[in-house]
This record gives sequence, structure tokens and C-alpha cells, in this order.
Amino acid sequence: MLQRIPAIVLGGTGYVSGELIRLILGHPNYVLTGILSDSSPGELAGKSFPHLAGALGDTTFKSQAEIAAIIAQEPTSAVFCAAPHGAAAALIDNLLKAAEAAGTKPRFVDISADFRFTTADAYKAVYKHDHGAPHRLSQFTCAVPEHLKSVKTQHVGHPGCFSTAILLASVPLLASGFVEPMLFVSGVTGSTGSGRKPVEGTHHPTRHSDLYSYGALGHRHTPEITALAKAATGIDANYSFVPHSGPFARGIHATVQAQLKSPKDAAAVIAMLREFYAGAPFVRVLDNAPRVKDIVASNYAHLSAAANGKTVAVMSVVDNLNKGAAGGAVQWMNRLFNLPETTGLTAPAPGWT
Repeated sequence: MLQRIPAIVLGGTGYVSGELIRLILGHPNYVLTGILSDSSPGELAGKSFPHLAGALGDTTFKSQAEIAAIIAQEPTSAVFCAAPHGAAAALIDNLLKAAEAAGTKPRFVDISADFRFTTADAYKAVYKHDHGAPHRLSQFTCAVPEHLKSVKTQHVGHPGCFSTAILLASVPLLASGFVEPMLFVSGVTGSTGSGRKPVEGTHHPTRHSDLYSYGALGHRHTPEITALAKAATGIDANYSFVPHSGPFARGIHATVQAQLKSPKDAAAVIAMLREFYAGAPFVRVLDNAPRVKDIVASNYAHLSAAANGKTVAVMSVVDNLNKGAAGGAVQWMNRLFNLPETTGLTAPAPGWT
């Protein structure tokens, strides 16, 4: 019989939450059982996500106490946390305490930054505040799904969207020994990456028809990328990262450049990438330059490469809300429940967005 797993979304009104809800509603195994929004308990979820209103029907947001009761009642559950970093860890800790008291065993995939580092000190060095549940760090593993074959912990922290795109491009370069461990990255992200609450950088008249960098050589995801690349390859590489705000809503385009250790042409690099991701259903290596429009609203990543004998450039595109957040989280949760990792993630995506 088809395994039916209660699914819960924490942090209910943001863009990533909306994408999680959309994916869960179309998933053959997960049953949407609760959406946490402490700011709007009892309110129809469809008011926050009109594009999902028909499927959500009379589903309402629940309080933290109601979510804790569900987790305590269900023998197991799939809990997706899209709460902000700095708030996610304490929230997850409280819900795990409720589960432990009741003897239930939920699985958590956290999309915030709270479980991306292995130590509280490493987290504090980047985010400038204490970690909300340092005793839980050892219960989480963080990695891009394609870079870790098995998970020994009960829970997972999903890397950030920029990190996902950059690691997919750079880890094969390092693991293959093709390049010197000094990488230069330029990335462009869509406005949904800044969250749902309007700020100056995401205000449409400001961002429309414009392109500008921010956090150049000091972006907070750089330590995360460095740590996860080392975990995947054993190499302590140096990343110089310049992110940009793009004039589109969804998607990330990252270009990773490095010096080749020995002469290689584009065909050799593309062949290496295809071999590296031969068993990865969501990574496609192309002969031509990848385009953001081809992956929007999907869990696929498209890669390609150029090389001139001395320098290599690998281009990577992902959807920041899907592969870089909600879709990657569902991919991880599928693995935690021993489901095929593609389950619920292969529906055709819209084109021409």
C-alpha cells in the first residue's frame, strides 16, 4: 500500500512555505496536516497563497501549540521548517521536545541557516548571535543531496539557494583535481530570494531593468559554501563570491571560475561533470549555456562549462525557491523516509515565465 506520511510546514506565509505547500499538495506520499503561522492562526491559508486556494480549500494556519500536538500524536511525520534563521532552531527544539515526551519520531528538514554549520561557534561567527539550540546540531546533517550518499542523522539542514548552485558547479571541479583550490564566483539571484516582506532591494521599481552587486566578497553564504565544499571533497578551497540582484523573480545563475592544473578543453570538463553526476536525476549537464527560464519552478539544476586550456568556467542555474529551498528539502525528506528521491518532484514546470 502507498505510504501516507503526515507533512507539516513551519513558517507558513513566506515564499518558500508557499512552494513547500505546493509540492506537498502534489506529492503522492505526503499529506498536508498542518501549516504553522503564529501570526495568523485560524486564518485561511489560501488568503496568503491565492494560487493555491483551490487546492487548500478550508485549510487554516495553526498555532505552535496545535502543531506540537500533531507531532506528539503522529508516530512519525515529515516536518519542513521555513522559519527565519535565528528563530528556526528554538522552534525546532521545542517541537522535538514535544515529540520526545510523547515517544514519536518526526523527521525535520530545516531550510533556514540554523543547522548548516557543525558548531555553534561557526554559526555565531557568521550570524552574530548565539545559536538557538546548540545541543541539536549533532542531530542534523547539512549537504547538497547530490554530494552525500547516505545520512546518519535523523534530520537535515538544507544549504542555501546560492550555496546549492555554487556547490553543484564547484564540487566536481575540486573533487576531480582539475583546478587550483581558489575559485571566483559571480552569481545573480531573483527577487524572491529576499523573502516576501518588501524591502528597498526587492521593490519592483528599484529592481526592474537593473542589475547590481551586493555583499561583494563578504556574503554570509561564503563560509557555508567553503565548509560544505570541504565536507564533500576534503579540500579547503578559497571562494571569492560576488552576488548580484537580478531583475527577475525566480532563479539563480552562478558562474564559477578557476585556474586549471593542466590544460583542458570544454569537452573534457563537460565529460567530467556528466560522469560526476551520472547518478543524479536532478542535475543535467548541457553542451550549451544553461538558462534560468529552463529550470524555473522545477527541482532541476542545469550545468555547462567553458575552458580555454588555462581557465575553466562552470555555469549553474537553479530555481532558488525549488531546488535551492523547498524542492531540495522535499528531495531530502524523500531520502529520510526511504522514498525514491524524485517522488513528487518531476511534474512538468511552466515555460516562458
